[in-house]
Amino acid sequence: MAGLRVEVRGGEIVVTLPGTSYRAVYHKPTDKPGLIATSRSGRWQQGTPMTQAEFHARAWRAANIKARELGWIA
Repeated sequence: MAGLRVEVRGGEIVVTLPGTSYRAVYHKPTDKPGLIATSRSGRWQQGTPMTQAEFHARAWRAANIKARELGWIA
């Protein structure tokens, strides 16, 4: 996802939008088939390239792509 930074930290996937306060953290519970959002933060400010809702939608997609690459989900 263009512009997003996706990092794996232990058992979590952290997605941020550089230059903003937008951040979302996801993890894969052992007893569930998909990812769970454990933390979401950030506020829209003048000049931010997307709304908070747009960020969270894109962050969710980016985290799922990374989870598939890691073999966490099918």
